[in-house]
Amino acid sequence: MNIRIITQPISRTELTEIAKERFGDLVKCVVDIEQGIMAVGGELHADEEALLLEQGSIQTNLWGINLYPDIQTDDWIEFDSMINIRPSQNNRSRGVDDTETKEKIINIVKQLII
Repeated sequence: MNIRIITQPISRTELTEIAKERFGDLVKCVVDIEQGIMAVGGELHADEEALLLEQGSIQTNLWGINLYPDIQTDDWIEFDSMINIRPSQNNRSRGVDDTETKEKIINIVKQLII
């Protein structure tokens, strides 16, 4: 499975197929909160982050999440990634500590996964 950069909406069914190709029930994603795009399908968030950086994204705008396409509640988005540990941005956890940043991520996911 190659990492895909999502710029146009895809279905949850398609996301489920991506999940099956790698981990079964989850898809690792990196969201660019400035460009409103995300990379999906990598083995590591760092791989997706690297691809987005190669494509011109800025590291401070990139946040790692996991998506569980078969879960129908808000819990389908999990904020947990090593790339999120950024003391320089006041984010000292693997989650996303800033409420505004978290909302941007949720809105981008809702726009790109239908």
